Amino acid sequence: MSELFDAVDALIAGQSPLPPPAERVRLRKAHGLSQEQVAGALAVRRATVVSWESGKTEPRPPQREAYARLLEKLADLYPAPASPTAPPATAPPATAPPATAPPTTAPGTFAGPTPPAPRTAEPARQASLPTRPDPAPDTAVTRTQRNNPQSPTPASSAAPSRPTSTTSPSSVPRRPAARKAAVKQATSPAAVDPRFENGPLAVVDVEDGHVSAYCVGGLVLDVPAKSLPALVDWALNESRLGAPRLHFNGRDADPLLVLTEAACERYGLPVRLSDEERLSGRLPEGHKVHKQLTRADWQLTKRGFGPWARIYRPAQGAQRACVQLCVPSWNALDTRHWGNAALLPPAELARLLGTYATRVMTPCGSTAVTGLELMTSLHPPTRASEPDATGKRHSEHNPGSLGKQAVECAPCEAPDGHPLLAHLPRFHQRTPAEVLVEEAYDWARPLTDDECLQRYLVGIDVNMAFAAGANGAIVGLGAPTRVTRPVFDPKLPGSWLVDLSHVEMDERLPSPFTPRGERPEGPAWYATPTVAYAVELGYDVAPAEAYVRYENGRFLDGWYNRLRDAYVATMADLGVTADLAPADFLTAMAAHKQVDPQLAIVLSAVKATVKGGIGKLRERPRGGGWRPGEPWPALKRPTWRPDIRAAVISRTRVNMHRKMAKHARATGQYPVAVLSDCAVYAADGPSPLDFLPYKDGKPLPGGFRLGVSPGMVKHEGTQTTLWAEAVREEHGPELNLARYIKDGHITAADNGE
Repeated sequence: MSELFDAVDALIAGQSPLPPPAERVRLRKAHGLSQEQVAGALAVRRATVVSWESGKTEPRPPQREAYARLLEKLADLYPAPASPTAPPATAPPATAPPATAPPTTAPGTFAGPTPPAPRTAEPARQASLPTRPDPAPDTAVTRTQRNNPQSPTPASSAAPSRPTSTTSPSSVPRRPAARKAAVKQATSPAAVDPRFENGPLAVVDVEDGHVSAYCVGGLVLDVPAKSLPALVDWALNESRLGAPRLHFNGRDADPLLVLTEAACERYGLPVRLSDEERLSGRLPEGHKVHKQLTRADWQLTKRGFGPWARIYRPAQGAQRACVQLCVPSWNALDTRHWGNAALLPPAELARLLGTYATRVMTPCGSTAVTGLELMTSLHPPTRASEPDATGKRHSEHNPGSLGKQAVECAPCEAPDGHPLLAHLPRFHQRTPAEVLVEEAYDWARPLTDDECLQRYLVGIDVNMAFAAGANGAIVGLGAPTRVTRPVFDPKLPGSWLVDLSHVEMDERLPSPFTPRGERPEGPAWYATPTVAYAVELGYDVAPAEAYVRYENGRFLDGWYNRLRDAYVATMADLGVTADLAPADFLTAMAAHKQVDPQLAIVLSAVKATVKGGIGKLRERPRGGGWRPGEPWPALKRPTWRPDIRAAVISRTRVNMHRKMAKHARATGQYPVAVLSDCAVYAADGPSPLDFLPYKDGKPLPGGFRLGVSPGMVKHEGTQTTLWAEAVREEHGPELNLARYIKDGHITAADNGE
């Protein structure tokens, strides 16, 4: 009897249902698989997979059941598009079965760590595109249509309306960017800007001689372009890539094309930069691609053709013609912030970058560059004026922005080598009374006898500390005004020369006024938040001099809100939500990176965007050839604002000190080391709950609080007290334990020696 059952099972397996051939192609490419990979997994030749996907042959047992299972799993991950509207009566009838409605999340976002529910499959590349009047006779058609001219092309309900042609539908060619898949994720059809219906970016790849653009949501476009100038034209005129502006007075985001190694080869670019090119950060101007672009009337920005290249034509009125290119194999995606993103298959890379683009903005360079650009995108420097007497509008300053022109910093705010300091002797060491030094904490102290008796050292880290420091910060918007003997005003941003050496602080806490935690020895320059904290502590201050900014505002609030939302949403996708109890929060944090490694990379990039953006406000000279006293390119930017950077870091350090002081008053516990946004405490147990005071599940008001929001804290790491004694004995008593609390690993390169 068992033989009969086996025979029946084999018969059923031999009839495993398979989606249509075109859908098989879509599912494979949506997951970034090659035909060779599928053939290897199923123990067949690549030519066999080609035949299955073209419909020439059908799989046979035992491969059929395994192939059906593969496609079923992929269909779960990459559902088919929504049911198209019925085509005109003159068009061939559609054969695709209807699909369920699309999910209701924004393009490029994730509904959660679990894959979407399965949907009814339909043939790939059959989403119709609106007809255009007077089509060119040589317009290319999609690959599916080229291979099978009779394949149906039902109209897509998601396509925006355009002027229709009097030509019969059967004779109107389709645009080459017809979709292989149309998995749209939008809150509603109206929420998707029809100009950018295919998302903010695409990863361009070449397989078997065919060029494809992998977009967000599993969408894949055909790319007919044979040259780089043609690819740029396609991105602007056919791809429907880009993103709407973040501010009414801003501009739409340019399409971003990410070129894989295969795409680089296809379009005449080197897969890797030479050592000389890597040091210069760009291709030489005589490269053939430069010549191609020049002949096609395209231009490059001053940074040339590097890992992040911007190709444009001068704007015609309000119409921009600009495309951004990203070349991961040229180290465009820094591994410190983007992990192994550059090694991901095209579909997965599009998913990762698309999520970042949707939640933060379309990346336009490093995370630092993007962080700075986000500030400008949320506060554009100009706006359209009210109509004048002739009815015309003009460009005028946008209130609350930094404007279009760079402003000079105060001498005390200028970093070493700035042109304002060219008069100083070459090796002059500026004193605290000459230079504003607002930096993050790097402080440590010896353990007390009682602390040595504790078993563990536990580190806690403030979430998005610099973003929290930017929240609500009043910063200068214009140039500074020098004032002598001013009366301190905590609401007036600026730099103040004041003596805070009389402020008494517990030696078990770092001083809130210096990055090294040392007590000031005399007059020094401080940003407004630092001086305001001295007043908050009850001390009198008498500034001798100040550079204040009467034009000011909360310039960074929108920037903070955007990055906070991106961080919190990504953490929620990783299973860490705001409603978790402290113990559950720690459990979720311990495993959140394993929930979805790609989303963990997005999280890393979001955090790097915060730190990098703040750092860019005081960008230093880069590259060779610069000499102290000479200007460098960053000084020409309105966003070169060392005073804003100082204010944010000052608020961050003060916030950290305020929490440590409240914790000490309530518990008698003091940190043994502080590094930027990480504080280390001695405890009897290995968890933050072993020293953080919680009463009835509620934290100490104004103190450290476990949670996911910016400004709250998470567990950074735990080491034993014996470890601390051993490493300090080996590397010196001044070793900052907070630097190594995460994994306990110390190398000669980073131990401060």
